Amino acid sequence: MKNELNNIYICFPGGRNKVLTMSYDDGRLEDRKLVTIFNRHGIKGTFHLNSGLSEGEDRIKPVEWKELYQGHEVSCHTVLHPTIARCPLPQVALQVLEDRRALERAVGYPVRGMSYPNGSYSKEIMDLLPGLGIEYSRVVGSTDDFSMPSDFLEWKATCHHNHNLLENGRKFINLTKTQYLYMMYVWGHSYEFPRDDNWDLMETFCEMAGGKDDIWYATNIEIVDYMRAATSLQITVDGDRVYNPSSLPVWISINEKRMEIGGGTMCLCSQ
Repeated sequence: MKNELNNIYICFPGGRNKVLTMSYDDGRLEDRKLVTIFNRHGIKGTFHLNSGLSEGEDRIKPVEWKELYQGHEVSCHTVLHPTIARCPLPQVALQVLEDRRALERAVGYPVRGMSYPNGSYSKEIMDLLPGLGIEYSRVVGSTDDFSMPSDFLEWKATCHHNHNLLENGRKFINLTKTQYLYMMYVWGHSYEFPRDDNWDLMETFCEMAGGKDDIWYATNIEIVDYMRAATSLQITVDGDRVYNPSSLPVWISINEKRMEIGGGTMCLCSQ
């Protein structure tokens, strides 16, 4: 019998190979308008909050977090926004854990992500975070590309919204090769829009990038959870059976045929 190899690819939900995610820090009042823009276009964001600064006049109050960010993700940004690479590690641990505790009490679900305050981090801090329940953390800077991160605890975005946003958006929308997974990740602070008088920039981007059938719109933690489930798939050498031990459904492409592998199920892959 002739042996034939199959081309098997991991896909995003729905068999897609592109994902868009947004990431905004500090929980400023301008998040209200930003969330409204995202919701209008079906785009999902992750919002990194400082629980110890929430009583400031320019901050969203904890009583509003659950409702405002519904359908999006609330994530850590430490309690007081220190430059944590200069802090003793036990203090870093408290900054993260106490932020998690306050955020979780407000929104009612486990908070498992973070962005580094002031972009400050170190290898020691990265090593510390998994023990604190943190599964990803965003750094500052822009890659200007659409690759998946090699380490979710050192996750760099495609761009800040003030850095080639529309140019990168057009490139992302026009990507057609299906042999790759593409991710566009945009970050920033919502207070920058009135400061720079450029709300129209985000309006234009979301109108351009939203509502596309070939793009998965996800929060940061949804991407992390999905990729963990995808990489846990157990596939026979012949590629004729796939078992998904996770609880999440995972999509694959086998010889260009897309199929969904339900959580906890074994599937036969017809060639």
